[in-house]
Amino acid sequence: MCRNIKTLFNFEPPATGDEIHASALQFVRKLSGFNKPSQANAEAFDRAVAEVTDSARRLLASLHTHAPARDRETEAEKAKERSRLRFG
Repeated sequence: MCRNIKTLFNFEPPATGDEIHASALQFVRKLSGFNKPSQANAEAFDRAVAEVTDSARRLLASLHTHAPARDRETEAEKAKERSRLRFG
């Protein structure tokens, strides 16, 4: 799956609309194989991004957990450390 799609659930503060949209855009790009669709495909591409964004927003709103919310800065530091270990 696309490595650029980040986990958006269970963070404090919650994921923003821009983050959800960016994730949906990456997903549709991956599925379609288009970074930027042609004019002939732009309407279908944009509609798919909007539908995936709406679905993702509903999904995030309906999920429940008893785990404490994660901190964005802490998770970013963990990712940097994993990257440093992996790539040197």
